[in-house]
Amino acid sequence: MMSPVPMHPVEIGALAPKGDMRPAFRFAPSPNGYLHIGHAYSALRNFDQARRTGGRFLLRLEDIDVERCRLEYEQAIYEDLAWLGLTWDEPVLRQSEHFPVYAKAAEYLQARGLLYPCFCSRQDISRATAVQRDWPRDPDGGPLYPGTCRHLSEDESAHRLASGQPAALRIHMAQAVSRLAHPLTWREYGEGEVVRDVLAEPLLWGDCILARKDIATSYHIAVVVDDARQGISDIVRGKDLFDATSVHRLLQELLELPVPRYHHHDLLRDAAGQKLSKSTRAKSLRALRQEGVSAQDVRRRLGFN
Repeated sequence: MMSPVPMHPVEIGALAPKGDMRPAFRFAPSPNGYLHIGHAYSALRNFDQARRTGGRFLLRLEDIDVERCRLEYEQAIYEDLAWLGLTWDEPVLRQSEHFPVYAKAAEYLQARGLLYPCFCSRQDISRATAVQRDWPRDPDGGPLYPGTCRHLSEDESAHRLASGQPAALRIHMAQAVSRLAHPLTWREYGEGEVVRDVLAEPLLWGDCILARKDIATSYHIAVVVDDARQGISDIVRGKDLFDATSVHRLLQELLELPVPRYHHHDLLRDAAGQKLSKSTRAKSLRALRQEGVSAQDVRRRLGFN
């Protein structure tokens, strides 16, 4: 006898004000380092569009990686955004406070036979994919999962779980795509109101992880669920997340969630052409402020007077 399908995750955690039909934009940094000028650009884009459309501007802290995220970085985010002259609708959403909702989303998919436990380590995957020089890779450059645990029997998976072996949850991508009644697209808004329909290609990601071993969720699940719960109408973010939108559109379809409008803006780069990021030690807004750079200087440089 099949287990009952869990209650829809958005139904138990809606956060958008009832009856508020205004556009909603969000800036969603991870408090695992200080904000840099690339973050400022994205925050200002969202804030500016919210104000021009009479919409809401929301701040979300994507802090599911609880080991890397710190309170000092969270406080710095508030200080940096206030320095730039930005205000946001309260309350701030901290994803680390909503793990049960993301777990409900995973249960919702698992009850439909779309997720399976994966016990593989990174080393296991590396060994399995090293046998073929041109092993296919996902849009981020990682090797596609070879499907090792997808072929385990239910009894074997249950035995490993019962013995306490840690497992991630992967989406059976081919199975999920086969459930779609029509091709997936999203509406991409470019500069100057240019609009185009983009065909989503989730199969390019293979059986990606939707719940990690250590935190029982993933960026993909959390961001899609929270965009729906907060009533986000417009997602304005960098082009580095363009390909991930294919996975997000699939999850929106499977979870029966509304589809926001999307705009993926160019990334700011340094003199060598490398995108600004925390990992490349891009100069922080905090450091610029200490050097005497004013918020107006930053806004003017980024095209926001």
